[in-house]
Amino acid sequence: MNYTVVLPAAGSGKRMKANKNKLLLELFDKPIFLYTLEVFQQDPACEAIWLAVKEEERQIIDQYVTKYKITKVHGYADGGMERQDSVRACLEAIPPCGVVLVHDAARPFISQDVITRLVETAKACGAAIAAVPVKDTIKKADNGIITETVDRNALWMVQTPQAFTYELILKAAKAAVEDGFLGTDEAMLVERLNHPVQIVESTYENVKMTTPEDLIYGKAILESQIQEGQR
Repeated sequence: MNYTVVLPAAGSGKRMKANKNKLLLELFDKPIFLYTLEVFQQDPACEAIWLAVKEEERQIIDQYVTKYKITKVHGYADGGMERQDSVRACLEAIPPCGVVLVHDAARPFISQDVITRLVETAKACGAAIAAVPVKDTIKKADNGIITETVDRNALWMVQTPQAFTYELILKAAKAAVEDGFLGTDEAMLVERLNHPVQIVESTYENVKMTTPEDLIYGKAILESQIQEGQR
């Protein structure tokens, strides 16, 4: 089944300790966000890519899109103060479609297999998110004193893409605005509608480039993928 992907790309470089949008930082002489775009450009099931960007960065991002022939970029929306605002701006701009994926532009290592399973699950269930099982022991604490060791078998680290039917995610986004609710991801907005969200197991390589340490890990992953002919 075909899909449209929305990429919020209006972030900053604060946690990356950069003086510009972290997506414009380079891995092997190419901006991070381009590796992400290429994944969807190469997927036959991807019909369109929409990006939420800062007005002052739109021109430079579009120049990269043109230079690297990312022909599936169909448009841009203005990035908002919060990620949720940026995603909603894209949802309101795109034509109605079947399935919408929302993906962090700073996650360039998402696998094609995970994307395919997410789209299939969203088509069947309405909502699906990528996630991986928690590896570490997790403890709750109060003022630095452990109060509980949480059963990690029930815990998942949530990633993107998150996939939804178009009508469902648009309804959830509008409801959040009406209620003045700010969520940490799109699935949280759908959960408020009491709609079940299905987990699709992802890979630990699908890391988000957030801090300087992530860049080290990202370069190692990219180098491995290049050697294996995946890039």
